Amino acid sequence: MSNALKEYLDFCQTRVEAALEERLPSEKVLPQKLHRAMRYSVLNGGKRMRPMLTYSTGVALGIAPELLDGPACAVEFIHVYSLIHDDLPAMDDDDLRRGKPTCHVAFDEATAILAGDALQALAFEVLAHDPSINASAEARLKMITALTRASGSQGMVGGQAIDLESVGTQLTLPELENMHIHKTGALIRASVNMATLAKADIDPVVATKLDHYAKCIGLSFQVQDDILDEESDTATLGKTQGKDKDNNKPTYPALLGLAGAKQKALELHEHAVESLSIFGSEADLLRDLSLYIIQRNH
Repeated sequence: MSNALKEYLDFCQTRVEAALEERLPSEKVLPQKLHRAMRYSVLNGGKRMRPMLTYSTGVALGIAPELLDGPACAVEFIHVYSLIHDDLPAMDDDDLRRGKPTCHVAFDEATAILAGDALQALAFEVLAHDPSINASAEARLKMITALTRASGSQGMVGGQAIDLESVGTQLTLPELENMHIHKTGALIRASVNMATLAKADIDPVVATKLDHYAKCIGLSFQVQDDILDEESDTATLGKTQGKDKDNNKPTYPALLGLAGAKQKALELHEHAVESLSIFGSEADLLRDLSLYIIQRNH
């Protein structure tokens, strides 16, 4: 990771942690147990990759970070809600997330379901009403629409449904990519699109190029996750290593082999960077982020 990227990621993490804290309900407000579960799940660490993408896209487009705090929090709330529900016994049945007990283990299954539901609702409340978002009502509606589509049956939730149906089956490469374009990629694309929608006068060509960049890194992120599930360990990952393999889930290494999966990740990175050719140095953070995604170890 370059020094410039590390410094910016540290800045983004500090910024979004404060923004998330500010927008979450207090533990002192009823229902207290639910609010504790929400805060436990959101504020227990994590890479904050999706907010970082929102802020870094803002740098490329000349948007001040304070104008993107709301959208950055909204995508992270959706992401955390999805993690809470993914970890449930009815889904992936995981006991560890970000190195800590999952929400249903730390609290209980019913509270975890409700915490996820509440975070989903909070994401859209932020986009609709957050005063930090300096955008027209039309722009806010476009943000809400984009995040709704990325989160629903044609996006993340649909991808999870395909994932559950695919356990024990052999998918083709196009089928595997389709699953992850929805399950993982949709919310990553929305993270970038939150910033493009915040810029009122954006060139449609620029928006399209950034969306293609986001599509590529959304896939490369999942490819690297699959590689780490094979090569890393539970302590480094902060979640149970080898779970997908043990559950006989279709993965890129299973389909392409480890070497083939690493080559696929590299090709996706190259396509992502190519999409940014219309930018100068203002998009260097996005270029570095793409490389970081395929080189990370957790």
